[in-house]
Amino acid sequence: KNTKLEAKMTRILSTKKLSKALKNKLSDAKIELVEKNFIQTKSIDFETPQLNDYLVFTSKEAVKSVLKSKIKKVHFISCLCVGSKTRSFLEKKGFTVIESADYAEELIQIIESKYKTNSFTFFCGNIRRNTIPAFFQQNKIAYNETIVYETKLKPQQIKKLFDGVLFYSPSGVNSFLEKNSLENKTCFCIGTTTAKALENKTKNIIIASQPTVENVINEVIHYYKRL
Repeated sequence: KNTKLEAKMTRILSTKKLSKALKNKLSDAKIELVEKNFIQTKSIDFETPQLNDYLVFTSKEAVKSVLKSKIKKVHFISCLCVGSKTRSFLEKKGFTVIESADYAEELIQIIESKYKTNSFTFFCGNIRRNTIPAFFQQNKIAYNETIVYETKLKPQQIKKLFDGVLFYSPSGVNSFLEKNSLENKTCFCIGTTTAKALENKTKNIIIASQPTVENVINEVIHYYKRL
């Protein structure tokens, strides 16, 4: 009588579209994928700020937007960044990255211990967390902040049934929850910041061991293999 259950494939929803390699990984693991972009980012025009001692980036989007802009000599300034993906993208584009961390909370500890007397230019999106600016203000560290890209929510209702849902940012969580509920679905989050956006909504949260999309997919495969 169990044949029906065995035939049911696990289906997950990714709140952003995945690379071909990751899709293949999921299908190899016999996991069906539904994918939709729940947020959209786009570069915006901005005034060139005064560039301080160091540049700070917390996302690849910000780097892309700065590269599209008319800022000259931006490559001559060393960077501090959040995220391994942001770091490798900066380096690929010819920037020097002197410090990086998985989370903003960790990056400010590095700045606290080594760079308190320096000044910073922070390139960010319109929906940014307050961690870095608040730290600069509290410690009277000279900085300026320029919004270089916009994040727009793209809420949509998902009619298909699915077992788990993958989240990569607090904005993605908010966008998803506008038109869908979590019921008892398992939520896979890229990191602690994203998980925090879910904490009043569900207890079924699994956080990737490192904040990369690849690690989210690994957690998913590992989780459903066990079941």
